[in-house]
Amino acid sequence: MQYFLLNKPFEVLTQFTDENGRQTLKDFVPVPHIYPVGRLDYDSEGLVLLTDDKKLQFRLSDPKFKIEKTYWVQVEGIPNEEALEQLRRGVLIQGKKTSPAKARLLGEVNFWERSKPIRFRANIPTSWIEIKISQGMNRQVRKMTAAVGHPTLRLVRVAIGKLSLGNLQPGESRSLTEEEVKQLQLFAKPKAPYQPHFRKR
Repeated sequence: MQYFLLNKPFEVLTQFTDENGRQTLKDFVPVPHIYPVGRLDYDSEGLVLLTDDKKLQFRLSDPKFKIEKTYWVQVEGIPNEEALEQLRRGVLIQGKKTSPAKARLLGEVNFWERSKPIRFRANIPTSWIEIKISQGMNRQVRKMTAAVGHPTLRLVRVAIGKLSLGNLQPGESRSLTEEEVKQLQLFAKPKAPYQPHFRKR
């Protein structure tokens, strides 16, 4: 079995083929028969897990396992405590409330230069927040920050569970260590059904 982490660059598809000629995972991890666990939007950056372990891929992609993903998000404006608390409680997206998230304001963040700079507005400051979620709704983080009045300018996934981006630069990948693979398999191991025990009288 093979397990890789990739720092997906901006404007790369989280798939291995594209009929329109856009960059895909194949341009960065030319390993046959591996697949991404979940997705990361074309205009987002950061950590993607790839494997040919189909059982693990299925289990980690299943929402019931609730694997936590950590995002560092550059937004318009500076969210106050009320906005952060809204994210923590969950926000309404198309009539459906998101599950509670972990959210906090970050200090200065120094990432690599993006291939296309973000859009700055001279009269509006920007800030970085950390958001941790275990849901997987379409473009969820972007919709969440917009719902509290702070549109996303840049989004970088920095961790999947205990797997972190570390020193990986955009386009770089590495194999997981044996210990990392064991932790993933343990996390995704099906739980035994509850069996009540009765004392004999």
